[in-house]
This record gives sequence, structure tokens and C-alpha cells, in this order.
Amino acid sequence: MTSPREEGYRTPSIEDYERHEKHRNRLEDHFSQSHLRSPGGMLSLFSETKSHISLTKSLEKLLWKERLRHFTWSFFTMTMATGGIANVIHAVPFRFPGIDTIGTIFFLFNLLLFLINIVLISFRFHLYPETFKSSLSHPTESLFVPAAVVSFGTVLINISQYGLNNIGLWLNTAMLVLFWFDVALAMIASIGIYLVIWSTQTFTIHQMTPVWIFPAYNLLIIGPYAAVLSTVMDQPRALDIIIGGFTLQGIGFLVSLTIYAAFIYRLMTQKLPKENIRPGMFVSVGPSAFTAGALINLAINTEKAFPADFMGNGPLASMIIRVVASWAALWLWGLAIWFFIVSVGAHWTCVRDGDLNFAMTWYSFIFPNTALVTATFAVGTAFSSNAIQIVGCVMSCILIAAWFFVFGMMVRAIIHKQILWPQKGEDKDEGGFRMADMKGKKVRSYSEGFIITPTTSPV
Repeated sequence: MTSPREEGYRTPSIEDYERHEKHRNRLEDHFSQSHLRSPGGMLSLFSETKSHISLTKSLEKLLWKERLRHFTWSFFTMTMATGGIANVIHAVPFRFPGIDTIGTIFFLFNLLLFLINIVLISFRFHLYPETFKSSLSHPTESLFVPAAVVSFGTVLINISQYGLNNIGLWLNTAMLVLFWFDVALAMIASIGIYLVIWSTQTFTIHQMTPVWIFPAYNLLIIGPYAAVLSTVMDQPRALDIIIGGFTLQGIGFLVSLTIYAAFIYRLMTQKLPKENIRPGMFVSVGPSAFTAGALINLAINTEKAFPADFMGNGPLASMIIRVVASWAALWLWGLAIWFFIVSVGAHWTCVRDGDLNFAMTWYSFIFPNTALVTATFAVGTAFSSNAIQIVGCVMSCILIAAWFFVFGMMVRAIIHKQILWPQKGEDKDEGGFRMADMKGKKVRSYSEGFIITPTTSPV
């Protein structure tokens, strides 16, 4: 792939789309006028039209192998959301016969989807090796690379929820090892992805979305993972897990907080994002929601994890931490609710005007809000409020229904070629990035039926 300009690849702006539209209009005007005025113009126009129809038919017959080129990292948002649903079902405080079975079904289905994603994206990089490097440099797709790491962490959380104490002590040991592996992976992935992005791209504030937070999401699920795992571990290991979980959760939230500031500045100066990327606004719900739930659940587990002489008086230290964590979590929970309401309100015009075409960012409707639901359950538990827990149960039912809707729309979009299709996914040409500029490219040329003109507005 050619090296980026001095300033690197940049996020696409609305001016890119407007320039493209003006250029296309000028070409169309010139084409029609020059052809209609020439003696053989009509015949030439007919020939060009016939050629365009032939190219369109060629694209309509694109093989699945060729469509696999466009299987991007964003498909891991599907496994993030599905694993999040399993997490929500496990956290429901009012249990009934069969609820564990429903949660297990979602967990196993998510595990299957995760393995399918791994296989398909591996095939993509094997069949089209140049797409691996481009996926790390693309101004949009690179932001979704962390989704694979988050999906892996979500799978580990689900295994801890539905497998520990049900299979054998060996699984407890395995999950402890995987926890520290996930801690290291989250740190390396978060820092590494941000460094790659900062080294190869130039971002503009007017196209900023909360998706910029995505690389920090690797860290934001460590706290919830630690809260689940520390409940079944013995005292010394549980204490280590809680300390590790608190530390990384704090790092993830503080990194996200700095990006929150950029997002609010962008909203104050540039209005709402364009409709096709507006679902990404729900990503802003996740950091404070994950942190609120993690703080409360980790604090609850300190009662068992703290030695009797911890900080002079273990039980007293645990009690103080529970009080502080519970009241601090209220602020974070409220912040998550505020961002949730803002994000819902921002979609009113999209729903009213029908301007919301499917993209994999639709899973932002699900995964960040699973954190809000689990945080709601945690707050209800901390303050012994059945009313808050009932609200959480209602939110759970709505969220599960939304998951079925989004999953169905994804299948429909694949069938109708709205995704897994040239120039219609997160890997499309934008912001100065063009797949055709790659060295050793094996992209089908225009004459072979591959149209590289953008068909949708850039994100």
C-alpha cells in the first residue's frame, strides 16, 4: 500500500462527499452535452449505456469469494452485542425456570458467531493479503479492529458466568490465566491501535464520533470480567483480580473521558453526525455504564477478598469502599442515562424521515446499552431498590427484542447487497484512502465490472 501523505490518512469530511457529487455532476453534464451534439453522439451514448448495464450485471453476479473481501472488523460488533445479551440475561435479578437456558443459548450462539467471524476474516486476509494492512490504516475500518478483542473478552465473561462451578475446578484455573492474558491483550491492543491510528491518520473534529472510544473498550470490559471472576476465586486470587480490574477500568474510563470532551465539542460546533453514522452515538453510553456496574460489583466482592487486617481493618475497609463505590457509581450511571437519552433523541429525525440505512454500526444500539442495563441492576442491588431493578428488567426485554431486529436487518442487508459489497462497507474509499492505490493490488478493474465510485456518503 502506498504510504499516506505527510499528514497521514484523514477521516472523511462532508466536503469530500460534496466534491465527489459536484465532480460527478460535471462529468454527467459534459458527457450528455458532448454526445448529444456530435453526429454519432446518440449511437455512442447508446453504446456507453449498454456498457454500463453490462457492468451492473457483472456486479450483480459478484461471487461470495469476492464479497468476502469486504468482511471487515466491524462484524465483530455482532458478537459484542450477542455476548452482551447473554451477560444481561445472567444479571437479571428476578430469576425464573428456563432463564439460565435462554442465557446459555445466547452464549453458545455467540461463541459460534465468534468462531465464524475468526474463520471468515482469516479467509479474507488469506485470499486478499493486502487487505490486512489496509484494514489497520483505513480511516474507518481501523477503528473497528478493537471489536475483535472486545468480543474475545465478552466470550471469556460469558464462560465465567455460565461455566464456572458447573464444569470443574480446572475451568476456574483456566479462566484465571485467561483473565491476566486478557488484561495484557487489552493494554497492548488499546495502546497499539491508538498508536497506529495516530501515526497514519489525521482526524478532523467535525467528523468526530464516539467510535473514537472503541480502542478503549478493550479496557472497559476488564472490570466487569474481574467482578464475575472474583466471586468464585479464593481470597488471595480474588484480591489480585479486584485490584487489576479496578486499575484497568479506571484507565479505560479516563481515556474515554478525554474523548467525551472532544465529542461534546464536536456537537457544540458541528451539529449532529450524519444519519448513516449516527448509531455510533450510542457508543458514548458504554464507558460510564460499564464503569458504574464494575465499581459496584467489585466493591461487593471486597468483603470476601480483603484479609482481616487489610488496611488495618479488612471488614471496615470493605464497607467504606462499598459506600464510596455505590455513590460514585450513581454519577456514572446518570451520565450513561444522559448519553442514552441524547442518542435516542438524535435518531428521531432518522426514524421520521426513513434515512437510516443498515450498517454494522447498528449493533451500537445493543452492546453499549447492555452495559446500561447491567449497571441499572447493580445500582438497584446496591441501594436495595426493587423499582430500579424492575426498570432494568423492562429495559432487558426491549434490548433483546432490539437484538432480534438488528440481527434480522443484518441478514436482510447481506441478501440485498447493502453490506459485504464493494464501496458499501467500512472499507470503502474515503478520506484520501483508496484500495486501488495499493501495491501489488488484485482488485478487479472497472472493465471487469468493479465500480470504485462511492455509492454512499462517507462516514
